[in-house]
Amino acid sequence: MAQQDWWRSAVIYQVYVRSFADGDGDGTGDLAGVRAGLPYLAELGVDALWFNPWYLSPMKDGGYDVADYRAVDPAFGNLAEAEKLIAEARELGIRTIVDIVPNHVSDRHPWFRAALQAGPGSPERELFHFRRGRGRRGELPPNDWPSQFVGSAEPVWTRLPDGDWYLHLFTPEQPDLNWAHPVVRQEHEDILRFWFERGVAGVRIDSAALLAKDPALPDLASAPDPHPFVDRDELHDIYRSWRAVADEYDAVFVGEVWLPDTERFARYLRPDELHTAFNFSFLSCPWDPERLRASIDTTLAEHAPVGAPATWVLCNHDVTRTVTRYGREDTGFDFAAKAFGTPTDLALGTRRARAAALLTLALPGAVYVYQGEELGLPEADIPRDRIEDPMHFRSGGTDPGRDGCRVPLTPPARSAT
Repeated sequence: MAQQDWWRSAVIYQVYVRSFADGDGDGTGDLAGVRAGLPYLAELGVDALWFNPWYLSPMKDGGYDVADYRAVDPAFGNLAEAEKLIAEARELGIRTIVDIVPNHVSDRHPWFRAALQAGPGSPERELFHFRRGRGRRGELPPNDWPSQFVGSAEPVWTRLPDGDWYLHLFTPEQPDLNWAHPVVRQEHEDILRFWFERGVAGVRIDSAALLAKDPALPDLASAPDPHPFVDRDELHDIYRSWRAVADEYDAVFVGEVWLPDTERFARYLRPDELHTAFNFSFLSCPWDPERLRASIDTTLAEHAPVGAPATWVLCNHDVTRTVTRYGREDTGFDFAAKAFGTPTDLALGTRRARAAALLTLALPGAVYVYQGEELGLPEADIPRDRIEDPMHFRSGGTDPGRDGCRVPLTPPARSAT
């Protein structure tokens, strides 16, 4: 296979830096730990590493609240160390894929801080979605949009003392960007170039079907069509622009695209848009031969018209680990169905996970392996007072959250003293 087509049949290992390996002994995984583990990853035979966000962040949502896309968070290292990691991995034949979070930034991002200081009606606020509220005194949110954290009834608008409200589809610490603004688009193209010039071979796009918003911000209760903030047609022009940037560097994209409509899903994979997208129907499919076969057939069929390779994944940083999920009565995955105290047969789950790994690695296309899956690790049981995931808190405490699949792969080293 030609070098430029490596992504069509690659095995890509997902690294959640915070919990992969601690290189400096401070209790947090870091880039030094990953660098030390590169020989192990090379021995596994992986073609690329996909890193969850390693950028400067207050960590209100596991690093998906980015304060600076061109800086590495000090908890993980620094930019020079990231450059060394990219180069050292490449010497071992392993490419690097980084995560981009384009829908929102951290409330600590310089743009948002400037917007808060500038006040209502300022050009700085045009980079986000600021609106006056409804009601006689503007005391009601501008619309009825729901939170993107499943099970959360919390509003997606926060009111400021000056009377403006700002939109955040996730946490209040993650204000949504206004992708209709040319400065937002140019900034992200510059960010792509910044990392491609440092040797990155690809980019994974977080929440790729969001970004664009109906400028009228209509209520969902009025059943608008098209949807006001999911899978809007304007997205495809954005990704065509991104593809032109990627083609300058022979780089690739993988999109996080959760869509039930297979025809609309395939649009993101047209030859001048994204190279690949995650296959979530297979990931969430129960352990059932007929349903697994149907998922595989459907996946291959929906990719065929656009000539894109399928991607296969059993688990990631958002999903209950495979061994645990396959050891339960309900072997599928649904965010809304997660609950504390679910009975689990780990021996049964391990046997099924081994068989699923063989099946997945035999399918045509690319496969993603979440760190620790090659070890058969189960989901960790996190005490309630140790949970950090905002999904747990925004659900009112009913959702266990995602910390169980994000814990360190190995226990911290004991101090000699």
